[in-house]
Amino acid sequence: MKWPSHGANPHYLFEAMNLPVPNEKLDFSANINPLGPPPVLKENWFRLLESVMEYPDPHGTILKSKIARKEGLHESHVLLGNGGAEIISLIGRMLAGKRAVIVQPAFSEYEEACRVSGCQLQYHQLDEGWEWRDDDLNAKLKGADALFLCNPNNPTGVYYSRSTILYLLEECRRHQCLLIVDEAFYDFLGKYESITHYIKEYPNLLIIRSMTKMFAIPGLRLGYLLADPAVISKISAFQPHWSTNAIALKAGEWCLDSESYIDETRALIEQERMRLFHFYQKHGLLVSQSRVNFYLLKDPSLVDQHSFLQYLLHRGIIPRHTVNFPGLEGKWLRFAIKGPEANDKLMGEVEKWLDSRL
Repeated sequence: MKWPSHGANPHYLFEAMNLPVPNEKLDFSANINPLGPPPVLKENWFRLLESVMEYPDPHGTILKSKIARKEGLHESHVLLGNGGAEIISLIGRMLAGKRAVIVQPAFSEYEEACRVSGCQLQYHQLDEGWEWRDDDLNAKLKGADALFLCNPNNPTGVYYSRSTILYLLEECRRHQCLLIVDEAFYDFLGKYESITHYIKEYPNLLIIRSMTKMFAIPGLRLGYLLADPAVISKISAFQPHWSTNAIALKAGEWCLDSESYIDETRALIEQERMRLFHFYQKHGLLVSQSRVNFYLLKDPSLVDQHSFLQYLLHRGIIPRHTVNFPGLEGKWLRFAIKGPEANDKLMGEVEKWLDSRL
C-alpha cells in the first residue's frame, strides 16, 4: 500500500485504503487553526485583488521588515519562502552531499529534502514518551553538518525547553554543525520561550517558521527562515525570483498584526485540548503530552491502529496515519484539535468504537 506522505487532501488516504469517500467528513489530519483565517483577511479579501495585476516585491521588504522588528533582528536575518516546505527544500539544497541527523519522530519533509539532495542521513530516535535524551547524540554529531529538530514536535506536540535548545546549540557549535529548529507551531504555545535572540550569538542556528498553520492560510503558502545573514545569503542563492506571491505577502503583513486573534486561538486550543485529553484518559486511551493544536492517540488494546483508523474513516472521521514516521510506524494516530462541535463528533465516534470492541 502506498500511504500518502502528508495530512490534508484526504481523498489520497481513502484511495490508498480502497475505501469510498463519505459524503460527510471531518478532516483531523491537517493541523490548521479551527477558527479559519483572521477577520482582517475575510473583511479585506477583495483588496487583495489589486495585487494580482502586479509583480510581487521579490524581496518582500515590508513583510520582512515587520518580522525582523517583531523578533528583534535585522532584515538580513530573514528569508521569506513559499511556505515552510520551500524553506526546508532550500536548506536541503544547501546541505547537498553532506551529513544530517534528524531527531525522530519528525516531519517527513526534512528527510525528503535531504535525500533528494544526496545527503547522508542518520536518526536520533526518541523513545515513546518523547522526552529529550542525548545518550548517543555526541557520537552522531561527530562529522555531521546539520541537526534537524522539530519544536514543538510534529507529530507528538511535545515541546522542548529553551534550556534543551541551548544545550544543543553548544553541542552543535562544538561539532561545527548547524542546528535547524522547525518552529512551525510555536505560536500555538501559551508559554513559548523565544530562541530568536540566540541567532546573534550562534551563527549555526536556523529557525524555520510557518504562517500557514496559525493563520489558516495553507493555500497561500507563506513561511520564513531566521538565521545568520551569511546563512541567509547562501540559502537565498537557491531560491527563484518571486517565490512568494503578492497576495501571500500582503496577507502576511495583516496576519502579523492579528494579536487578539492569536490569543483567542490559544484559549480555544487549550480549552479543547484539556477536554479531549480528559475524555481519552477516562476511557483508557493513550495520548501524547502535546502542548499545541494536535496530538497522538492510541488504543492500547491494538498492536497497530489500522482497524481503528479504518473504523473512523468509514464514519467520515479522518485522522493522520503515522506509518511513515520512524519510531511510530502506525502505532499511533495523529489528530488536529478543531472546534467544540467537531471535537464532540470525534469523541462520539471514538466512544462507539470502544463500545464495538466489548
